[in-house]
Amino acid sequence: MKRLSKHLLFLPLVAALTAQCGYSQSAQKALTWQEVRDKFEAANPSLRADSIGIDESKANETTAYLRPNPNLSLLADQIDPFPGGPSHGAFAYWLPSATVTYLHERDHKRELRRDSAKEATGIAISNHADLERNLIFNLRSAFVQTLQQKAVRDLAKENLDYYDHLLGVNRDRFQAGAIAQVDMDRLELQRVQYESDLQTAEVNLRTAKIQMLMLLNEQTPVDQFDVTGPFDFSTQVAPLDEVRQAALDNRPDLKAALQSVDKAKTDHKLAVSIGSTDPTFGVDVGRNPPIDQYVGFSVSVPLRIFDRNQGEKLRTQLDIDRNQRLMEAARAQVFNDVDSAYATLTSTVVLLQPYKDHYLAQASRVRDTISFSYEHGAASLLDFLNAQADYRAVQVSYLNLVGSYLDAASQLNLAVGREVIP
Repeated sequence: MKRLSKHLLFLPLVAALTAQCGYSQSAQKALTWQEVRDKFEAANPSLRADSIGIDESKANETTAYLRPNPNLSLLADQIDPFPGGPSHGAFAYWLPSATVTYLHERDHKRELRRDSAKEATGIAISNHADLERNLIFNLRSAFVQTLQQKAVRDLAKENLDYYDHLLGVNRDRFQAGAIAQVDMDRLELQRVQYESDLQTAEVNLRTAKIQMLMLLNEQTPVDQFDVTGPFDFSTQVAPLDEVRQAALDNRPDLKAALQSVDKAKTDHKLAVSIGSTDPTFGVDVGRNPPIDQYVGFSVSVPLRIFDRNQGEKLRTQLDIDRNQRLMEAARAQVFNDVDSAYATLTSTVVLLQPYKDHYLAQASRVRDTISFSYEHGAASLLDFLNAQADYRAVQVSYLNLVGSYLDAASQLNLAVGREVIP
Protein backbone atom coordinates (compact mmCIF):
# COMPACT_ATOMS: atom_id res chain seq x y z
CA MET A 1 0.00 0.00 0.00
CA LYS A 2 2.82 2.42 0.81
CA ARG A 3 4.50 1.71 -2.54
CA LEU A 4 1.20 2.24 -4.34
CA SER A 5 0.67 5.51 -2.49
CA LYS A 6 4.09 6.76 -3.54
CA HIS A 7 3.23 6.02 -7.20
CA LEU A 8 -0.08 7.83 -6.82
CA LEU A 9 1.73 10.89 -5.52
CA PHE A 10 3.73 11.13 -8.74
CA LEU A 11 0.69 10.86 -11.05
CA PRO A 12 -0.35 14.55 -10.85
CA LEU A 13 3.25 15.61 -11.54
CA VAL A 14 3.51 13.31 -14.58
CA ALA A 15 0.16 14.55 -15.86
CA ALA A 16 1.24 18.17 -15.45
CA LEU A 17 4.53 17.58 -17.29
CA THR A 18 2.73 15.72 -20.09
CA ALA A 19 0.24 18.54 -20.48
CA GLN A 20 3.03 21.10 -20.52
CA CYS A 21 4.93 19.16 -23.21
CA GLY A 22 1.80 18.84 -25.29
CA TYR A 23 1.12 22.55 -24.97
CA SER A 24 4.67 23.49 -25.97
CA GLN A 25 4.43 21.28 -29.04
CA SER A 26 1.08 22.69 -30.17
CA ALA A 27 1.79 26.33 -29.33
CA GLN A 28 4.07 28.50 -31.44
CA LYS A 29 5.77 31.76 -30.66
CA ALA A 30 3.89 34.74 -32.06
CA LEU A 31 5.86 36.25 -34.93
CA THR A 32 6.72 39.93 -35.18
CA TRP A 33 6.50 41.82 -38.48
CA GLN A 34 10.24 41.54 -39.07
CA GLU A 35 10.16 37.77 -38.46
CA VAL A 36 7.20 37.40 -40.79
CA ARG A 37 9.01 39.40 -43.47
CA ASP A 38 12.20 37.33 -43.10
CA LYS A 39 10.21 34.10 -43.49
CA PHE A 40 8.44 35.54 -46.52
CA GLU A 41 11.65 36.58 -48.28
CA ALA A 42 13.13 33.12 -47.68
CA ALA A 43 10.12 31.00 -48.61
CA ASN A 44 7.70 32.80 -50.94
CA PRO A 45 7.63 30.70 -54.17
CA SER A 46 6.79 33.62 -56.50
CA LEU A 47 9.71 35.64 -55.19
CA ARG A 48 12.12 32.71 -55.40
CA ALA A 49 11.02 31.85 -58.94
CA ASP A 50 11.51 35.45 -60.06
CA SER A 51 15.01 35.54 -58.54
CA ILE A 52 15.98 32.72 -60.91
CA GLY A 53 15.21 35.09 -63.77
CA ILE A 54 18.00 37.36 -62.53
CA ASP A 55 20.46 34.46 -62.71
CA GLU A 56 19.25 33.72 -66.23
CA SER A 57 19.85 37.33 -67.23
CA LYS A 58 23.38 37.15 -65.81
CA ALA A 59 23.97 34.04 -67.90
CA ASN A 60 22.95 36.04 -70.97
CA GLU A 61 25.78 38.47 -70.20
CA THR A 62 28.25 35.65 -70.75
CA THR A 63 26.62 34.72 -74.04
CA ALA A 64 26.54 38.31 -75.25
CA TYR A 65 30.28 38.82 -74.76
CA LEU A 66 31.43 35.65 -76.51
CA ARG A 67 33.70 36.00 -79.54
CA PRO A 68 32.64 34.46 -82.87
CA ASN A 69 33.89 30.91 -83.40
CA PRO A 70 36.51 30.35 -86.13
CA ASN A 71 35.52 28.08 -89.00
CA LEU A 72 37.59 25.14 -90.21
CA SER A 73 37.13 23.81 -93.73
CA LEU A 74 38.88 20.65 -95.02
CA LEU A 75 39.16 19.94 -98.75
CA ALA A 76 40.45 16.97 -100.73
CA ASP A 77 40.33 17.64 -104.47
CA GLN A 78 41.45 15.89 -107.71
CA ILE A 79 40.87 12.35 -106.46
CA ASP A 80 40.40 9.96 -109.43
CA PRO A 81 38.98 6.60 -108.30
CA PHE A 82 37.61 5.71 -111.75
CA PRO A 83 39.04 3.05 -114.08
CA GLY A 84 41.47 4.26 -116.71
CA GLY A 85 42.85 6.95 -114.42
CA PRO A 86 46.47 7.73 -113.60
CA SER A 87 48.78 4.77 -113.39
CA HIS A 88 50.13 5.97 -110.08
CA GLY A 89 46.77 5.56 -108.34
CA ALA A 90 43.68 7.55 -107.47
CA PHE A 91 45.61 9.91 -105.13
CA ALA A 92 48.50 10.62 -107.46
CA TYR A 93 47.42 14.21 -108.07
CA TRP A 94 45.05 14.88 -105.15
CA LEU A 95 45.10 18.33 -103.58
CA PRO A 96 44.43 18.35 -99.79
CA SER A 97 43.90 21.72 -98.09
CA ALA A 98 42.65 23.17 -94.80
CA THR A 99 41.20 26.66 -94.35
CA VAL A 100 40.57 28.53 -91.08
CA THR A 101 38.43 31.70 -91.21
CA TYR A 102 37.53 34.14 -88.45
CA LEU A 103 34.99 36.98 -88.43
CA HIS A 104 36.48 40.12 -86.93
CA GLU A 105 33.76 42.27 -85.28
CA ARG A 106 34.39 45.99 -85.51
CA ASP A 107 32.97 49.09 -83.82
CA HIS A 108 32.75 47.52 -80.34
CA LYS A 109 29.93 45.11 -81.15
CA ARG A 110 30.90 42.68 -78.38
CA GLU A 111 31.22 45.43 -75.80
CA LEU A 112 27.86 46.91 -76.75
CA ARG A 113 26.17 43.48 -76.59
CA ARG A 114 27.71 42.98 -73.15
CA ASP A 115 26.55 46.42 -71.97
CA SER A 116 23.03 45.78 -73.26
CA ALA A 117 22.93 42.43 -71.46
CA LYS A 118 24.18 44.00 -68.22
CA GLU A 119 21.53 46.69 -68.45
CA ALA A 120 18.93 43.97 -69.01
CA THR A 121 20.16 42.33 -65.80
CA GLY A 122 19.80 45.65 -63.99
CA ILE A 123 16.22 45.93 -65.23
CA ALA A 124 15.53 42.35 -64.07
CA ILE A 125 16.88 43.21 -60.61
CA SER A 126 14.69 46.32 -60.42
CA ASN A 127 11.63 44.37 -61.58
CA HIS A 128 12.37 41.75 -58.95
CA ALA A 129 12.53 44.47 -56.30
CA ASP A 130 9.22 45.83 -57.59
CA LEU A 131 7.63 42.39 -57.35
CA GLU A 132 8.92 42.09 -53.80
CA ARG A 133 7.53 45.57 -53.03
CA ASN A 134 4.05 44.56 -54.15
CA LEU A 135 4.11 41.16 -52.46
CA ILE A 136 5.31 42.69 -49.19
CA PHE A 137 2.41 45.13 -49.40
CA ASN A 138 0.04 42.15 -49.68
CA LEU A 139 1.81 40.50 -46.76
CA ARG A 140 1.66 43.69 -44.69
CA SER A 141 -2.04 44.04 -45.44
CA ALA A 142 -2.66 40.48 -44.25
CA PHE A 143 -0.51 41.15 -41.16
CA VAL A 144 -2.50 44.31 -40.34
CA GLN A 145 -5.76 42.50 -40.96
CA THR A 146 -4.69 39.78 -38.53
CA LEU A 147 -3.81 42.31 -35.84
CA GLN A 148 -7.08 44.14 -36.42
CA GLN A 149 -9.17 41.00 -36.16
CA LYS A 150 -7.31 40.00 -32.99
CA ALA A 151 -8.19 43.38 -31.49
CA VAL A 152 -11.81 43.06 -32.62
CA ARG A 153 -11.99 39.55 -31.18
CA ASP A 154 -10.58 40.71 -27.85
CA LEU A 155 -13.07 43.57 -27.79
CA ALA A 156 -15.91 41.15 -28.56
CA LYS A 157 -14.79 38.91 -25.70
CA GLU A 158 -14.55 41.88 -23.37
CA ASN A 159 -18.03 43.10 -24.34
CA LEU A 160 -19.50 39.63 -23.93
CA ASP A 161 -17.90 39.19 -20.49
CA TYR A 162 -19.08 42.64 -19.40
CA TYR A 163 -22.58 41.96 -20.63
CA ASP A 164 -22.65 38.55 -18.92
CA HIS A 165 -21.69 40.28 -15.69
CA LEU A 166 -24.58 42.73 -16.13
CA LEU A 167 -26.92 39.86 -16.95
CA GLY A 168 -25.95 38.19 -13.70
CA VAL A 169 -26.70 41.36 -11.75
CA ASN A 170 -30.04 41.80 -13.48
CA ARG A 171 -31.01 38.17 -12.91
CA ASP A 172 -30.60 38.84 -9.21
CA ARG A 173 -32.78 41.93 -9.59
CA PHE A 174 -35.36 39.87 -11.48
CA GLN A 175 -35.41 37.27 -8.72
CA ALA A 176 -35.92 40.09 -6.24
CA GLY A 177 -38.80 41.48 -8.33
CA ALA A 178 -37.01 44.72 -9.25
CA ILE A 179 -37.51 44.26 -13.03
CA ALA A 180 -40.21 42.65 -15.12
CA GLN A 181 -39.98 39.39 -17.06
CA VAL A 182 -40.17 41.17 -20.41
CA ASP A 183 -37.19 43.38 -19.51
CA MET A 184 -35.18 40.32 -18.52
CA ASP A 185 -36.09 38.63 -21.79
CA ARG A 186 -34.99 41.66 -23.78
CA LEU A 187 -31.69 41.73 -21.91
CA GLU A 188 -31.02 38.07 -22.66
CA LEU A 189 -32.00 38.44 -26.31
CA GLN A 190 -29.48 41.27 -26.67
CA ARG A 191 -26.72 38.83 -25.78
CA VAL A 192 -27.08 37.20 -29.21
CA GLN A 193 -25.50 40.29 -30.83
CA TYR A 194 -22.39 39.97 -28.68
CA GLU A 195 -22.11 36.24 -29.40
CA SER A 196 -22.44 36.96 -33.12
CA ASP A 197 -19.71 39.61 -32.93
CA LEU A 198 -17.34 37.13 -31.29
CA GLN A 199 -17.97 34.38 -33.84
CA THR A 200 -17.59 36.78 -36.77
CA ALA A 201 -14.29 38.05 -35.36
CA GLU A 202 -13.02 34.47 -34.95
CA VAL A 203 -13.84 33.65 -38.59
CA ASN A 204 -12.24 36.87 -39.88
CA LEU A 205 -9.12 36.19 -37.81
CA ARG A 206 -8.74 32.69 -39.24
CA THR A 207 -9.23 34.04 -42.78
CA ALA A 208 -6.49 36.65 -42.30
CA LYS A 209 -4.11 34.00 -40.91
CA ILE A 210 -4.81 31.70 -43.86
CA GLN A 211 -3.90 34.53 -46.24
CA MET A 212 -0.59 35.05 -44.42
CA LEU A 213 0.20 31.33 -44.42
CA MET A 214 -0.34 31.24 -48.19
CA LEU A 215 2.07 34.14 -48.75
CA LEU A 216 4.63 32.56 -46.42
CA ASN A 217 4.25 29.14 -48.11
CA GLU A 218 3.77 27.83 -44.57
CA GLN A 219 2.04 24.56 -43.66
CA THR A 220 1.56 25.37 -39.97
CA PRO A 221 -2.00 24.72 -38.74
CA VAL A 222 -3.98 27.93 -38.38
CA ASP A 223 -4.58 27.37 -34.66
CA GLN A 224 -0.82 27.20 -34.04
CA PHE A 225 0.06 30.29 -36.07
CA ASP A 226 0.02 33.73 -34.52
CA VAL A 227 1.53 37.18 -35.00
CA THR A 228 2.10 40.07 -32.67
CA GLY A 229 2.76 43.76 -33.05
CA PRO A 230 1.54 47.21 -32.06
CA PHE A 231 -2.01 47.98 -33.20
CA ASP A 232 -1.93 51.74 -32.80
CA PHE A 233 -1.31 54.93 -34.75
CA SER A 234 1.18 57.78 -34.68
CA THR A 235 0.52 61.44 -35.35
CA GLN A 236 4.09 61.96 -36.59
CA VAL A 237 4.13 62.04 -40.40
CA ALA A 238 7.05 63.29 -42.51
CA PRO A 239 6.44 66.29 -44.79
CA LEU A 240 5.05 65.47 -48.21
CA ASP A 241 8.10 66.83 -50.06
CA GLU A 242 10.40 64.46 -48.15
CA VAL A 243 8.13 61.51 -48.87
CA ARG A 244 8.02 62.40 -52.56
CA GLN A 245 11.80 62.62 -52.79
CA ALA A 246 12.15 59.29 -50.97
CA ALA A 247 9.82 57.73 -53.54
CA LEU A 248 11.86 59.12 -56.44
CA ASP A 249 15.00 57.68 -54.86
CA ASN A 250 13.60 54.25 -53.97
CA ARG A 251 10.78 53.19 -56.30
CA PRO A 252 12.12 50.15 -58.22
CA ASP A 253 9.60 50.48 -61.06
CA LEU A 254 10.76 54.04 -61.68
CA LYS A 255 14.36 52.85 -61.55
CA ALA A 256 13.51 50.12 -64.07
CA ALA A 257 11.97 52.75 -66.37
CA LEU A 258 15.14 54.85 -66.20
CA GLN A 259 17.26 51.77 -66.87
CA SER A 260 15.07 50.92 -69.86
CA VAL A 261 15.89 54.31 -71.39
CA ASP A 262 19.63 53.65 -70.94
CA LYS A 263 19.29 50.18 -72.43
CA ALA A 264 17.38 51.56 -75.42
CA LYS A 265 20.22 54.00 -76.07
CA THR A 266 22.77 51.19 -75.87
CA ASP A 267 20.67 49.05 -78.22
CA HIS A 268 20.59 51.91 -80.72
CA LYS A 269 24.38 52.17 -80.58
CA LEU A 270 24.56 48.43 -81.14
CA ALA A 271 22.22 48.68 -84.14
CA VAL A 272 24.46 51.35 -85.66
CA SER A 273 27.51 49.22 -84.98
CA ILE A 274 25.90 46.16 -86.56
CA GLY A 275 25.39 48.24 -89.69
CA SER A 276 29.16 48.50 -90.13
CA THR A 277 31.24 46.04 -92.17
CA ASP A 278 33.00 43.13 -90.49
CA PRO A 279 35.83 41.48 -92.47
CA THR A 280 36.49 37.76 -92.38
CA PHE A 281 40.15 36.74 -92.33
CA GLY A 282 41.28 33.34 -93.57
CA VAL A 283 44.40 31.19 -93.58
CA ASP A 284 44.68 28.07 -95.71
CA VAL A 285 47.33 25.42 -96.07
CA GLY A 286 47.55 22.60 -98.58
CA ARG A 287 49.63 20.49 -100.99
CA ASN A 288 49.97 20.94 -104.71
CA PRO A 289 52.13 18.36 -106.47
CA PRO A 290 53.98 20.77 -108.72
CA ILE A 291 55.00 23.09 -105.89
CA ASP A 292 54.42 20.82 -102.93
CA GLN A 293 53.09 22.50 -99.75
CA TYR A 294 51.73 26.07 -99.65
CA VAL A 295 50.18 28.65 -97.33
CA GLY A 296 47.61 31.27 -98.37
CA PHE A 297 45.81 34.22 -96.81
CA SER A 298 42.43 35.77 -97.61
CA VAL A 299 40.19 38.64 -96.56
CA SER A 300 36.47 38.64 -97.25
CA VAL A 301 34.60 41.95 -96.94
CA PRO A 302 30.80 42.08 -97.42
CA LEU A 303 29.61 45.03 -99.47
CA ARG A 304 26.91 46.77 -97.39
CA ILE A 305 25.18 48.31 -100.39
CA PHE A 306 21.57 47.43 -99.65
CA ASP A 307 21.39 46.11 -96.08
CA ARG A 308 22.96 48.52 -93.65
CA ASN A 309 20.63 47.57 -90.76
CA GLN A 310 18.47 50.60 -91.49
CA GLY A 311 15.28 49.12 -90.04
CA GLU A 312 16.87 48.18 -86.71
CA LYS A 313 18.50 51.59 -86.44
CA LEU A 314 15.13 53.27 -86.85
CA ARG A 315 13.36 50.85 -84.51
CA THR A 316 15.88 51.35 -81.71
CA GLN A 317 15.74 55.14 -82.15
CA LEU A 318 11.97 55.02 -81.78
CA ASP A 319 12.36 52.70 -78.79
CA ILE A 320 14.38 55.40 -77.02
CA ASP A 321 11.49 57.84 -77.41
CA ARG A 322 8.96 55.21 -76.30
CA ASN A 323 10.89 54.37 -73.13
CA GLN A 324 11.33 58.05 -72.31
CA ARG A 325 7.55 58.50 -72.45
CA LEU A 326 7.08 55.42 -70.27
CA MET A 327 9.60 56.82 -67.79
CA GLU A 328 7.64 60.08 -67.61
CA ALA A 329 4.43 58.10 -67.05
CA ALA A 330 6.11 56.07 -64.27
CA ARG A 331 7.29 59.27 -62.61
CA ALA A 332 3.78 60.72 -62.73
CA GLN A 333 2.42 57.46 -61.28
CA VAL A 334 4.88 57.72 -58.38
CA PHE A 335 3.60 61.19 -57.48
CA ASN A 336 0.00 60.02 -57.82
CA ASP A 337 0.58 57.02 -55.54
CA VAL A 338 2.42 59.05 -52.91
CA ASP A 339 -0.06 61.94 -52.85
CA SER A 340 -3.09 59.63 -52.64
CA ALA A 341 -1.63 57.48 -49.85
CA TYR A 342 -0.39 60.55 -47.97
CA ALA A 343 -3.83 62.21 -48.11
CA THR A 344 -5.52 59.04 -46.85
CA LEU A 345 -3.02 58.69 -44.02
CA THR A 346 -3.27 62.27 -42.79
CA SER A 347 -7.07 62.18 -43.03
CA THR A 348 -7.20 59.01 -40.95
CA VAL A 349 -4.95 60.57 -38.30
CA VAL A 350 -7.30 63.55 -38.08
CA LEU A 351 -10.22 61.18 -37.46
CA LEU A 352 -8.33 59.05 -34.94
CA GLN A 353 -7.05 61.82 -32.71
CA PRO A 354 -10.43 62.81 -31.16
CA TYR A 355 -11.25 59.15 -30.58
CA LYS A 356 -8.13 58.73 -28.50
CA ASP A 357 -8.50 62.08 -26.76
CA HIS A 358 -12.22 62.05 -25.98
CA TYR A 359 -14.62 59.56 -27.56
CA LEU A 360 -13.25 56.31 -26.14
CA ALA A 361 -13.24 57.61 -22.56
CA GLN A 362 -16.63 59.24 -23.01
CA ALA A 363 -18.22 56.06 -24.39
CA SER A 364 -16.83 54.03 -21.49
CA ARG A 365 -17.98 56.61 -18.95
CA VAL A 366 -21.49 56.79 -20.40
CA ARG A 367 -21.80 53.01 -20.48
CA ASP A 368 -20.70 52.58 -16.87
CA THR A 369 -22.89 55.46 -15.67
CA ILE A 370 -26.04 54.27 -17.44
CA SER A 371 -25.40 50.68 -16.30
CA PHE A 372 -25.08 51.82 -12.71
CA SER A 373 -28.18 53.98 -13.02
CA TYR A 374 -30.21 51.15 -14.56
CA GLU A 375 -29.17 48.74 -11.82
CA HIS A 376 -30.48 51.24 -9.25
CA GLY A 377 -33.68 52.06 -11.15
CA ALA A 378 -32.62 55.54 -12.28
CA ALA A 379 -32.46 54.76 -16.02
CA SER A 380 -34.75 52.96 -18.44
CA LEU A 381 -34.01 49.70 -20.22
CA LEU A 382 -33.87 51.54 -23.53
CA ASP A 383 -31.22 53.91 -22.16
CA PHE A 384 -29.23 50.93 -20.89
CA LEU A 385 -29.34 49.08 -24.25
CA ASN A 386 -28.51 52.24 -26.20
CA ALA A 387 -25.49 52.93 -23.97
CA GLN A 388 -24.21 49.39 -24.54
CA ALA A 389 -24.70 49.71 -28.30
CA ASP A 390 -23.03 53.13 -28.42
CA TYR A 391 -19.99 51.87 -26.51
CA ARG A 392 -19.67 48.89 -28.83
CA ALA A 393 -20.04 51.08 -31.95
CA VAL A 394 -17.43 53.60 -30.77
CA GLN A 395 -14.92 50.90 -29.90
CA VAL A 396 -15.41 49.04 -33.19
CA SER A 397 -15.17 52.30 -35.15
CA TYR A 398 -11.90 53.12 -33.41
CA LEU A 399 -10.41 49.71 -34.18
CA ASN A 400 -11.52 49.99 -37.80
CA LEU A 401 -9.94 53.44 -38.05
CA VAL A 402 -6.67 52.14 -36.61
CA GLY A 403 -6.78 49.35 -39.19
CA SER A 404 -7.42 51.96 -41.90
CA TYR A 405 -4.45 53.97 -40.64
CA LEU A 406 -2.15 50.95 -40.77
CA ASP A 407 -3.45 50.08 -44.25
CA ALA A 408 -2.79 53.66 -45.37
CA ALA A 409 0.70 53.46 -43.86
CA SER A 410 1.30 50.26 -45.82
CA GLN A 411 0.00 51.97 -48.95
CA LEU A 412 2.39 54.88 -48.38
CA ASN A 413 5.28 52.46 -47.85
CA LEU A 414 4.30 50.77 -51.12
CA ALA A 415 4.19 54.13 -52.90
CA VAL A 416 7.63 55.13 -51.56
CA GLY A 417 9.29 51.76 -52.11
CA ARG A 418 10.53 51.35 -48.55
CA GLU A 419 9.17 51.60 -45.02
CA VAL A 420 8.80 55.27 -44.14
CA ILE A 421 6.22 54.38 -41.46
CA PRO A 422 7.12 51.15 -39.63
